[in-house]
Amino acid sequence: MSGWLVSNVPSWLLLLGLNVLIAGGAVLALRFVRHRFPGLRGDERSEVTQFAFMLVGFVYAFFTGFIVTAMWGQDNSADDDMRVEGATAVQMASDLTIFDKPDGDRIREALLDYERAAITEWPLVAHGHTYPAAGQALQRLRTAYDQVQPRTDTQKTYLATSFDSLHKISQARIERTIRARTFDGMPWSMWTVFFLTSGLVLGGALVFSVEKPTIHYALVATVGVLLATDGFLVIELAHPYLGDTATSSESLGEVIQSLSAPPT
Repeated sequence: MSGWLVSNVPSWLLLLGLNVLIAGGAVLALRFVRHRFPGLRGDERSEVTQFAFMLVGFVYAFFTGFIVTAMWGQDNSADDDMRVEGATAVQMASDLTIFDKPDGDRIREALLDYERAAITEWPLVAHGHTYPAAGQALQRLRTAYDQVQPRTDTQKTYLATSFDSLHKISQARIERTIRARTFDGMPWSMWTVFFLTSGLVLGGALVFSVEKPTIHYALVATVGVLLATDGFLVIELAHPYLGDTATSSESLGEVIQSLSAPPT
């Protein structure tokens, strides 16, 4: 469900909708509570609800911070892997000048075809689809390197290094596609705890003893906006390959630019 929201709803609209739904619903709930239970404003109960609200707020802040940190680290890890994959391919492109021109041109064309296929594959695997042409292009790149007949020790060294780099980008692609197809956001157990703690915070704000209605409505609305914003952040960060915070394929585009530039 969260993946569908991130993929099909603009981020600004999702944030606005969550705020209207949660903050607006909280204000309506407060209106009912204040009219239905006017005795909640007693002094003794005020001390109890104040302590409970602070305790629940602390637990909520700790748990939400833990989730956001984990999700942020996951997205950063995907970004780092993508940059390493792109940097490895750029280095492979730079090393082509070491080989004889026919070999270098053949490998350059095969590497360019693979990077283009990888960019085409990017949004497909993020939505759970496959793109066999990328794997086929990678196999043609491997064949292009197999056909190289090194004549010097330098070419032998660079060919061995290129095979290592080829193995790295192949492994990076496998990990990236598997992760993109199989990761579907947070597990329901984590969502359950998140919703539970959010509900406790909102409930504490509703029964919090405030004599002046204006202040109480402002407090509940603020808590509602906070919960909506936190929910939006968790939803966006829970999908490293979808949405505005998704890992970008720009590093693969840099490889194509490097390969498309005239060799020096």
